[in-house]
Amino acid sequence: MIEIKYIRDNIDKIKQGVKVRKAKADFNEFLKKEKKRRELLNNIESLRHHRNTVSDKIAEIKKSGQNGDSIIKEMRQVSEKIKELDKELSKTEKFLDNFLINLPNVPHEDVPLGDNEEHNQIIRKSGNPKKFDFTAKNHWDIGEDLKILDFARAAKITGSRYPLYFKSGAKLERALINFMLDIHTNEHGYTEVLPPFIVSKKSLTGTGQLPKFEEDLFKLEGLDHFMIPTSEVPLTNIYANEIIPIENLPIKFTAYTPCFRSEAGSHGKDTRGLIRQHQFNKVEMVKYTTPETSYDELESLVLNAEEILKRLELPYQVITLCTGDLGFSAAKTYDIEVWMPGQNKYREISSCSNCEAFQARRAGIKLRRQGQKKLEFAHTLNGSGLAVGRCVAAILENFQKPDGSVKIPKALVPYMGDQRIISNETR
Repeated sequence: MIEIKYIRDNIDKIKQGVKVRKAKADFNEFLKKEKKRRELLNNIESLRHHRNTVSDKIAEIKKSGQNGDSIIKEMRQVSEKIKELDKELSKTEKFLDNFLINLPNVPHEDVPLGDNEEHNQIIRKSGNPKKFDFTAKNHWDIGEDLKILDFARAAKITGSRYPLYFKSGAKLERALINFMLDIHTNEHGYTEVLPPFIVSKKSLTGTGQLPKFEEDLFKLEGLDHFMIPTSEVPLTNIYANEIIPIENLPIKFTAYTPCFRSEAGSHGKDTRGLIRQHQFNKVEMVKYTTPETSYDELESLVLNAEEILKRLELPYQVITLCTGDLGFSAAKTYDIEVWMPGQNKYREISSCSNCEAFQARRAGIKLRRQGQKKLEFAHTLNGSGLAVGRCVAAILENFQKPDGSVKIPKALVPYMGDQRIISNETR
């Protein structure tokens, strides 16, 4: 969320930031209502001061035995006027609150201009796309042929876009989760967290999923609680409404959680396989940093995610999102895309963002510098480290063999109990 004063003082910059994001906001109405708010506050303050002053005078009049009925009547009228103005102020502030809560973050100056994903820029590539001397299959065919994935039975249990793993498929998913957590905690310095998988409306508002993206969430009936769309939400809210001593920063958390998304608006997209599911596993990374270090921390966050793909020997590319493709809360985002030979394209497997103070302001996450009374908002960052199901898909497609079996990447062999090949598994 962006502060009213900052918008007022930097109106042209904010307007441009919203424009390049292809978002809409009525700034003329905002400025009109913001001016009205200040006028109402001044009028209310003036009337209250007058009422307080006259109240003292009324007490003196009564004490002296004089008739103060006319002054008392006047003060009743003043009190009624204050109530009237308070109602008007409440209505005006409701408009302003709604305006602010729905205003996206302003892109960082380094973010390339563009309308959509076609204008994203490739930063670097790692590894060469796998080429086979046989026709590469999609991961859903590989998984079902090996009997480690069963989408038909998953649909019978729940509905479409839910996964059902068996044997080495389930084992591979679990191995990837443990592998990622070990790397991030033992080598990258993150603290492991196991957070709640259900969060409040307030927490989702803090990270920016609400109110704008409620249709993408699974809400619990009769409650203001939701299944988490990503563990970014609980991890970022750990320090909600708290003050963090600056010497404690950066704080780095990592967590495995299942994630739940309705995928509203994605009908017809990736209906097969593990790419776009209503329920999926993910290992997340979240950082709390100082404003001056947050962009260095963003670069290291991306490298942490890349390291997982390097260890898994999966080709990938890193892209920077253009202004028209940025997420609501992000000031700058890098996506990491893994090569999928069965689909003959790169697919997103991680998204790493610096939200600057946007989420911290919404969630009340402040920092205190040594020797200073004034508080600041922390910067928050988040990134997938990585999407587990998509890693399974990438491994099945990149390590498939002519006989239909799949080789297990060397880094995962210890996590698979020294299993090196996934062959056809009966069940």
